[in-house]
Amino acid sequence: MRSSYAAHGLFLFLRFIFIGFFMNHKRLLSSLTLAVIGMQPLGAAVAAEASSVSDMFTGGSASTAFRYRYESVDQDGIDKQANASTLKSRLTWTSATYKDFKTVLEFDNVTVIGGENYKTPTNGKAGYPIVADPKGTDVNQAYIHHQSSDLSATLGRQRILHGGQRFVGGVGWRQNEQTFDALRLTLPDVNSVKIDYSYIWNVNRIFGPVDSAGQAKQWGSDSHSLLASFTPAKGHSVTAFAYLLDFDNSASNSTSTYGFDYTGTLGKAKVAATAAKQSDYGDNSASFDTDYMMAEVTVPVKTYKVALGYELLGADNGIGFKTPLATLHKFQGWADKFLGTPGTGLEDVYLKVAGKVGGIPIAIFYHQFSADKSGADLGSEVDIVGTYKINKQTSVQAKYASYSADSHASDTDKLWLTLNVKF
Repeated sequence: MRSSYAAHGLFLFLRFIFIGFFMNHKRLLSSLTLAVIGMQPLGAAVAAEASSVSDMFTGGSASTAFRYRYESVDQDGIDKQANASTLKSRLTWTSATYKDFKTVLEFDNVTVIGGENYKTPTNGKAGYPIVADPKGTDVNQAYIHHQSSDLSATLGRQRILHGGQRFVGGVGWRQNEQTFDALRLTLPDVNSVKIDYSYIWNVNRIFGPVDSAGQAKQWGSDSHSLLASFTPAKGHSVTAFAYLLDFDNSASNSTSTYGFDYTGTLGKAKVAATAAKQSDYGDNSASFDTDYMMAEVTVPVKTYKVALGYELLGADNGIGFKTPLATLHKFQGWADKFLGTPGTGLEDVYLKVAGKVGGIPIAIFYHQFSADKSGADLGSEVDIVGTYKINKQTSVQAKYASYSADSHASDTDKLWLTLNVKF
């Protein structure tokens, strides 16, 4: 089944490159050209400093990016196989800088290429596995930014990526990115300490731009994040963090989380570790106190890098540790079987090997999952990815995930073929 499964995906990928891409690309470029009339040519550098407010806007620049993706999902218990063929088109405009201020506007459109043979929260395609890439057009970013030697401040709809995105991220893997309506303030180093604070009043989730009964496109928010980072010694970094998350229309995800994160180099080994405690917060009606721990060691082995890691998401009163604003696809396997922590908690022991094969960067992961409370075997997963950069503007990627179930979820295979083009 898997050979025909991969062959079908490759066929659609090649069909898109030789037929669909040029037809849709031409139409999209025509629309984008009209949108940027009056601006500098696409890809032009932003002026270092505008002399007036009007120059700030007329001296701006625009860029475009396109990402075609074929995603196939074969999941036990669902008769039909999902085959999602989508194109994300992005237009980003950045003003020139005037008196330390600039503005950014960014628009995304997700278009279905061919048949819509997959389920999203809004398309009503029952009987297919879900692929969280709904079609539509959305304002991805719209903010004003101030940068000086004393302060960095961003106000409006923006991308917020904290470290490895375990607690706050953009879910950039999906075609519709997660962004935040927020005020973010970053203070310069004072006695080697850097402060990063955000107040978030709205979360623009990957399930937009249309609301659905199952997945809201936005979460109304009254949330705070605070990070204090310092370098106690060369090659070592420590970050203390606090996340106070309160959501109007997702009270079960309202939590307070406090913890520490460490990264450093010990000889040839790179070490990362995180510890955190979490409790209910805000309008959350549940009561729980849970723990989080992560440790990872990466060492070079000839021309490869080998990483061994352990991640624990605890549970209390049947509620697992929550990271609702994380880029969850990066963690616990790409098959996305643990986007929510089970009520018995989760332990993930994983191995990663990364290097180049024939000049192409390749990474292979193996995960072994078990329940924290009972020790039950929850399954295992193998993930493989290879990315080839054709030139500065173009890259292609093939990615595969195979989850073998035990006492959680069901066997699932996923295949992705992606083409990225930037101008």
